[in-house]
Order: sequence, then C-alpha cells, then structure tokens
Amino acid sequence: MTTEGDDVGGMGPTELVQAARVARHHYLAGESKVEIAERLGISRFKVARLLDAAYEAGLVRIEIAPVDGLDLDLSARVQDGLELSRCAVLAAGPSAAAEINAALGRTAARLLSEILGPEDVLGLPWSRSVLAMTAHLQDLPPVRVVQLTGAMELSGYDASAVDIVRAAARACGGSASIFHAPFVVDDPRTAESLRRQTSVAQGLALADEVTHAVVGIGQWGPGLSTQYDVASLADRAEASAAGVVGESAGVYFNSRGDPLTVALSERLITISWAQLRAIPQVVAIAFGSAKAQAVRAAVTGGLVNSLVLDADLAAALLAD
Repeated sequence: MTTEGDDVGGMGPTELVQAARVARHHYLAGESKVEIAERLGISRFKVARLLDAAYEAGLVRIEIAPVDGLDLDLSARVQDGLELSRCAVLAAGPSAAAEINAALGRTAARLLSEILGPEDVLGLPWSRSVLAMTAHLQDLPPVRVVQLTGAMELSGYDASAVDIVRAAARACGGSASIFHAPFVVDDPRTAESLRRQTSVAQGLALADEVTHAVVGIGQWGPGLSTQYDVASLADRAEASAAGVVGESAGVYFNSRGDPLTVALSERLITISWAQLRAIPQVVAIAFGSAKAQAVRAAVTGGLVNSLVLDADLAAALLAD
C-alpha cells in the first residue's frame, strides 16, 4: 500500500486521514469492514465508501508482485483474456534469446510437474523451446513419452525429436515411444512412403493416446519458425499466399486457427491438425511480441490451451 499527497479527488485532511486509517486496518492488518467500523465508531457502509474512495483517488494501490521469476499479474490477465487453462509469464529480465528460451524451459518443466499424473501420456515434437525444457525436467511421474514429429537437425542444436523424447523419458523414469524419420523430406512421394512404414505409422498413431503435450509455436516469417527457415523461397511464398500465419509441430494454420494444407505439408512427417487438436492439454512455449498473431490464432483454433510466455509476448497479446 502506498499513499500520495497529490490530488485525491477533493478529500479534505480529516477524511484523508480517516481513509488512510481504514485502508491500513483493512489491507495491512487484514481486519474486516465490520471490525473496522466497530474500532473507529463508524458504520460499515462508511468503511466501504472510504475504501472505494481511497482506491479511486490513488491513495491506495494494490499490486500483484512478481514471485519466483513470474509476472503473476500478466499471467492472470492473459489467462483470463484468452480463456486459457493455465498461463505462466516470465517477469521482465534477460533480453538474449538463449536466456529467455532457457527460462521458459525451466518454467514449462515446473508446470509439467504440477499437471502430469502417472496415468498420463506426454507428447513432444521437435522444437527449440521443447528441447530447452527437457534440460530442466524433474519431479515427474513415470509417464510414457511419445514422439509427435520426425527429426530435424539444426545448426547449433545437437538433438533431434528422438533425443528430446528419450531425454524426457529418462528424466521421469518412464518409457519412450520413438520412430526414426526426418521431419521434412524433399518430395511428397518420399514422405508418403515413410508414413506407410510400420514403425512410423505406429509411432504417429500413438498421438491419439497422448493426454498432455508441450509444443512450440512458429510465426510464419524469417527467424520465427524453424519450418519457415528450412523452406524454399517458393514454399514460403506459397504458404503465405494460402494465408498461413503460424505452425506448431508442422501443423499449419491461418489467423483463425483453421488448418491449412500447403505444398510443404505434403513433405512433412508429423501428426495431423486433428490429432493435435484432440490432445486434451497442450502447453505452448513461445516468446517475442512478433509471435502474437500466431499464438492468438493457435489458441483461437483450439490447438493449445495453456501458454508459457515472456512479458513482451504477453503484453502484445493483451494489446490485441
């Protein structure tokens, strides 16, 4: 609680002091309005009026303080605004992408430890954010971990989707369901042939048993999506013309979160839009205000229902 000596809505000195007394007893001492009325010899209706006046005039400010690295006020506002199951927003801090990604990974790992039960099945795709999370997984029940996409190798990232799933399974003491196939291939016929292979077909079918998933969200633009960055110029242009604004686990969608099939979709080894949408609990990790459109679309389309974000992205979502 803070007080000011500036304009306080025309209250005189006596009423100002009385409002401050009421506010101190209520907000700092935790006394009820009835208790304050008895203590000060006024009606509980006047207590209520003074509390309202103190707040409206700026005499009292109520703040939700950051705790444990989280901006709890932003978290609550985004959760309410987007009608999410859960939301965790990092407090403002490091600006380097690697540091933000690591902090988001730690937060997502802690969130998983809260929501996973021993009967659950965890699904994980290839994603830089999901990879960061696996380094911090602990206190998880021994769940089965299922691979949701093929493997992708990127410069500076020494892990594939198989490695992500195995690392998560080791962390929780559970089992890993994996298949060996690339995320993106050169032509649709090769992709179709791979999808027909028994191990790949069975692996992708296991997505139907997943109860919880953690995914990344990519905005369709340079540096904002691994899919965009590995696509050819022609594929990028074709997807943009089709209305793609984002992707998650290789599932493309428009600004309303509706599924889109583009040329690149036919060359991916991944789960379908319907499979991703059918997973009961999907947590998305994302950062940077530039991803606001894709994140909002993924929520609107029902692809994700929980978010782990940085403060810049949270503010952009609220501004929208």
